[in-house]
Amino acid sequence: MSVLVVGSTALDSIKTPNAENPRLLGGSASHAAVAVSFFAPVRLVGVVGDDFPRRYVKLYERHGIDLEGLQFARGRTFHWAGEYEVNMNNRRTLTTELGVFEHFTPTLPESCKRTPFVLLANIAPGLQHHVLDQMQRPKFVVADTMDLWLNIALPDLLRLLKRVDALVLNDSEARQLTGEDNVVVAARRIHRLGPRYVIVKKGEHGSLLSGPGGRFVCPAYPLEKVVDPTGAGDSFVGGLMGCLASGRGSVEQNLRRGMLHGAVVASFCCEGFGLKRTTRVTRQDIEARVTELKSMTRV
Repeated sequence: MSVLVVGSTALDSIKTPNAENPRLLGGSASHAAVAVSFFAPVRLVGVVGDDFPRRYVKLYERHGIDLEGLQFARGRTFHWAGEYEVNMNNRRTLTTELGVFEHFTPTLPESCKRTPFVLLANIAPGLQHHVLDQMQRPKFVVADTMDLWLNIALPDLLRLLKRVDALVLNDSEARQLTGEDNVVVAARRIHRLGPRYVIVKKGEHGSLLSGPGGRFVCPAYPLEKVVDPTGAGDSFVGGLMGCLASGRGSVEQNLRRGMLHGAVVASFCCEGFGLKRTTRVTRQDIEARVTELKSMTRV
């Protein structure tokens, strides 16, 4: 089954202590859609400006990503610039230029409205609502979020949680949303807000699933060197959604399998700037690393 990904499409300028790469393909929808494409058909909904390089459109197409929902607007593409410290967990934003993304309204083509699996990637909750208002009985909806929306759009986010099947957020956001320092307790509180499934990302320490079938702890794939972690979280949830859409069996089983595959796709993302590494791997590369990750956790 296919996956609809709605989120930001951007040009990212990334600086680390070792290198600097300007205007790379980025954005939550870009990273997530590429990750989905390894496992299932994917449709991308976003907006770019007239400065968006043609080579990035071709990159989407090479991954079989349906671009009927990608809007081309007059103006500049959303541009983000950031700098990482030696500790790759710490970064600071240098520039945020919204460009055409500032007035983005995700209008779905008819072909997208019946997509069974929906990933509401990291955009404003009001836009995520707008997408769901256009959908026709999706099978499973996952929403991603960030601390910004908890600060400036909490009422919209709380309403959204009653409309989605799963929420993905990181551990600090789970604490911020619930006021609980313990992520296990925080996940239980988020269930009360609506979602049947809660996935808490913990960066290099993996992720936690809480659902009707209990809890599942997924490790991160250990890397000797991190080049650029930008987009790793979006790659994780994209890999998860692709597995969920392509898997047989129960939702719970496919979510657990999806977390393992998402962790591996995220690890590849971290090994290169932007999408450079992710777009060069194959499904076989991913499966080999998943097998390796499983062997690391087997007693």
